[in-house]
Amino acid sequence: MSDSNSEGNQTPAFETPPVDNAVSEGKDNSTSERFTEVMGTINQTLSKIDWSQMGKYGKALGIIAVVIVAQVIIKVVIDTINFFPVVPGLLELLGVVVLGQWSWQNLSTSDKRNAVFERVQILRKEYLG
Repeated sequence: MSDSNSEGNQTPAFETPPVDNAVSEGKDNSTSERFTEVMGTINQTLSKIDWSQMGKYGKALGIIAVVIVAQVIIKVVIDTINFFPVVPGLLELLGVVVLGQWSWQNLSTSDKRNAVFERVQILRKEYLG
């Protein structure tokens, strides 16, 4: 029984090339040239941007951030309210009562119904075109 293995005598299929100063300096130069080229392209692109308009984008991002924070806070409050067993049912009852009152005040006569319909049509034309 021999412990020799036929695979042990073979050389690996891949070999790392010898690293020499001339090769590594060439790579460093090409890397630094490439970096300089990329940075030049980025600077050209950034110089084309109208930075006076960035205030609008900052405000828009701020508004979006405030809306997201407000939605998270509202979700936490609603989840807390839903945690109590009686409150969701009472809120549904309150919604039905408010809807009933609004319907009685705005839909009880044909004149009031026509006025509501006209307001909806005006809003539709104003916002949807």
